[in-house]
Amino acid sequence: MNIKDIMIGRINIPLKQAFKTAITTINEVDEVVIKIITDNEKVGIGSAVPSAQITGDSEKSIIDAINLIKDKIIGMNIDNLEEIMSTIDNTISGNTSAKAALDMAVYDLFAQKYNIPLYKLFGGSKKSIVTDITINLGTPEEMVREAMQAINNGFKHLKVKVGTDPIMDFKRVKSIKQVARKGINIRVDADQEWTPKSAVKIITKFEDAGLDIEFVEQPVKAWDIEGLKFVTDNVRTDILADEAVHSSRDALKIMQMRAADLINIKLMKCGGFHNALKICNIAETMGVKCMMSCMAESKIGVTAAANLAMGKKNIVNTNLDMIMNFESDPVVGGVEFEENIITASDIPGLGIINITGWEEII
Repeated sequence: MNIKDIMIGRINIPLKQAFKTAITTINEVDEVVIKIITDNEKVGIGSAVPSAQITGDSEKSIIDAINLIKDKIIGMNIDNLEEIMSTIDNTISGNTSAKAALDMAVYDLFAQKYNIPLYKLFGGSKKSIVTDITINLGTPEEMVREAMQAINNGFKHLKVKVGTDPIMDFKRVKSIKQVARKGINIRVDADQEWTPKSAVKIITKFEDAGLDIEFVEQPVKAWDIEGLKFVTDNVRTDILADEAVHSSRDALKIMQMRAADLINIKLMKCGGFHNALKICNIAETMGVKCMMSCMAESKIGVTAAANLAMGKKNIVNTNLDMIMNFESDPVVGGVEFEENIITASDIPGLGIINITGWEEII
């Protein structure tokens, strides 16, 4: 099974409501979707979402990078997985979203060839996982309403977006905690918007108020590893490193410094499964648990992330709720959602059958 061609296209998915964080507001998902075609007419699917503020990738840069790498891997045999991944990684620096799309599609084909769903290829630890749901940044009243709706829909883990102002952030979290019934877990995501000192101050305030926060995600700037360690060292609440981790080297440095308690893996940040597996394996070796998350992306990327989370025992938390906010889902096949439960398909590979509205980019 040799790579014969790579087709590049895009899809657009409107959201039911705006996705709001401290650094961005998104009303729709625009995604680059590729199809790798083999000489026996098998098709592997991969996707890349532009996220300039996190990965530095735009739609144009993703397309340009895929076209550059494309010429290097056409003709390669899918069985030569290591060489394909090395070529994808080393043809161009950075451009992790483009690399993730290619990596995803190659693994899809590899699993199809051997007639196995990806979650089993990655270890088959479980066939279903529980996702949390993101509570958009807003007024405390708006966030409470959204949190109650999520709880009524069966969600037991709420990821609460904060980061605009520590005083208001405390009020947001406290208001949600006050209405959440017993057994509802609150996670807080500051999206890099606190300073180390203000992070320690507000997290300590959460602790003193007995809010029992499960963990706080990326409280400080991604580059500030010393600041991240300062926070981790000075609070009792677990700290999750997200934007600070783009590569296995980043993850290893953070774990060696004990700068965070948990590691968040995103395929768009690290460049796909091949590098995500390295991060997961290093974390397991170091006794650090992982979370699997996604960007604002379609069910293609969510299916990929979910399959990895299902495969690996060391991935214990997931944040893969994005498609619940879609006006409609253009992806046929892939994982299935029932409230907060995500279940894998037993179709080989990603299990994606069709993508409606896919338009080729010439």
